[in-house]
Amino acid sequence: MLREIRPAIVVLLALTLITGLVYPLVMTAIAQVAFPYQANGSMIERDGKVVGSALIGQDFESDKYFHSRPSATTSPDPKDPTKTVPAPYNAANSGGANLGPSNKALIDRVKGDLATLQKENPGAPVPADLVTTSASGLDPDISPEAALFQVPRVAKARNLPEQRVRRLVEDNAEGRLFGLLGEPRVNVLKLNLALDHLNAS
Repeated sequence: MLREIRPAIVVLLALTLITGLVYPLVMTAIAQVAFPYQANGSMIERDGKVVGSALIGQDFESDKYFHSRPSATTSPDPKDPTKTVPAPYNAANSGGANLGPSNKALIDRVKGDLATLQKENPGAPVPADLVTTSASGLDPDISPEAALFQVPRVAKARNLPEQRVRRLVEDNAEGRLFGLLGEPRVNVLKLNLALDHLNAS
């Protein structure tokens, strides 16, 4: 019996060693050499200090900054651990709200956001991604249309010409990958850092 079990134990140990230790270490080493920026979380620095990741959105509330799309992520309520409270861009709890289109809370939130945005830029159509959340709740990008929609508010808050802020958006817009994959987009954190740099200069 031991003769039959021994090969199974040897194969189990060998595969555990190969797939659980050797393979991850080799892949980590290759990633660190070939793609260090991506392997370390695509961190963005300003003045030598990490200010965020290009992969995780942030909640910008000031009128001086471009705003990200809404986030539906939550965290445990400090007063009652059985409940949750909104925590925008909480990377520890990625996920959408799972509210259906007939849900009153979702309808009220979208209507409120829509009314606020229409006051910011009267007469302009509000891009859908400024009132809808992404599936992860962590989306760092908005559409170029959503960024351009915010130009009048940001330009006014920073006392800059709208045309200059519009050009900044266009300069920071990224196209489809290989011209085919994904949608045109603007990374909100990178755009806001470029905006701070523009103001400083």
